[in-house]
Amino acid sequence: MPRPTPAQLAYGSCTVIFSTLAMLLLSQTSSGLGIAVIALAALALGLLVAMTVPLPRTRAAETAAQGAREQERVPTAL
Repeated sequence: MPRPTPAQLAYGSCTVIFSTLAMLLLSQTSSGLGIAVIALAALALGLLVAMTVPLPRTRAAETAAQGAREQERVPTAL
């Protein structure tokens, strides 16, 4: 499994912080269980955001992907 990039860490952390604050302010909960549920939901959302941030592609990967697409083309003969 590749290591997360700084962008993934930043997006995930910001998502956790802002979504936790938003959910706490909107729900106005004061119970410990409610706060724990909101915290877990925010962590899951932050993980989802961090894992869906696209990884930077190298030139070699781009050219390999292009070559694979060109090889997939099948000429038709009548």
